[in-house]
Amino acid sequence: MENLYIYIITALMPISALLLILQPNPYYALVIRGILGAVAVLVYVILGGADVALTEALVGTLLTIALYVIAIRSSMIVKIGVLTENETSTELTEISDKLKGVISQHYLRLELLTYDTEKQLNYALENQDIHGIINCSTSIENNSISPYKTIVRIPRIYEIIEPEINYVFMDKKLEGTIKH
Repeated sequence: MENLYIYIITALMPISALLLILQPNPYYALVIRGILGAVAVLVYVILGGADVALTEALVGTLLTIALYVIAIRSSMIVKIGVLTENETSTELTEISDKLKGVISQHYLRLELLTYDTEKQLNYALENQDIHGIINCSTSIENNSISPYKTIVRIPRIYEIIEPEINYVFMDKKLEGTIKH
């Protein structure tokens, strides 16, 4: 029982690993990953592996966290294409603001990319440069308030947006379709 602190510090590793796995926010998960690395370094030092502790601190913790920050920052963006002529529309601004609110609940960011022609917009969607498009529909049915239509090529993004469409976009007509 004289080395109780070793058992307590060692028990922190699986606890912090469990917290890391259960964390839904990727930025908080990075903080917990740093804590896990610090606990691992402490355990290695206590058990006599100073060289392993130094390697874990420099490579295992600092470098991986820096790389994870870059990866998370660049990959958690939903790119939506719009036509340049529609960019200043107040309806499109309202729709994009509501979309930002919906996807921010999943720790994603919305980036609107403008294209000059509809052909360029569709080409960007087909070449997977963007995740979806918001375009003014040519046919307006039943005197809808807004003629905007969205096409999303990634099913998971559509799953995120789809439950919210009827609730969030009640005042605007925003149709959602998945393009395969």
